[in-house]
Amino acid sequence: MAFTWNVPEDEFNAIRQWFAEWSVNVAEVDFAPARALFEDNLAGFGTHMDVVEGLENLENGQWRSVWPTIEDFSFLLPTLKVGISPDRRMAVGIIAFSSTGVSADGHRFNRPGRATVAFARPRRNAKWKGIHTHVSLNPGTPSPSHGKRPAKS
Repeated sequence: MAFTWNVPEDEFNAIRQWFAEWSVNVAEVDFAPARALFEDNLAGFGTHMDVVEGLENLENGQWRSVWPTIEDFSFLLPTLKVGISPDRRMAVGIIAFSSTGVSADGHRFNRPGRATVAFARPRRNAKWKGIHTHVSLNPGTPSPSHGKRPAKS
């Protein structure tokens, strides 16, 4: 089999910890430690941009357009689904998140969504790094959020 959703516990926990770290980074608008979780040559897309290559482009086009405008972000770790390749050098994580959006008039609203991250690493037991992200809101969720939180880094 080329891929399995029956992931060894240590691998599942490593991906779970990765999402826990990224969750804190998003919630705290902390870009510097978030960058360390990803490969520089990743590709991704999201609400504010089409497919882009490069971590700098993803950060500037997506992360900096969203993270400061939302509140209470959290990946919902119990929803995590992980798949892995037989050589344990590629994996994918699928997870739901919750957040609070801010309307133009300051009203707060629920802003749930989901994310998929593809991971790779050069060898087993190396740290997982994100190589692709797709983050989107649940259908029917208003997209624009107008919060103005300062970046931590």
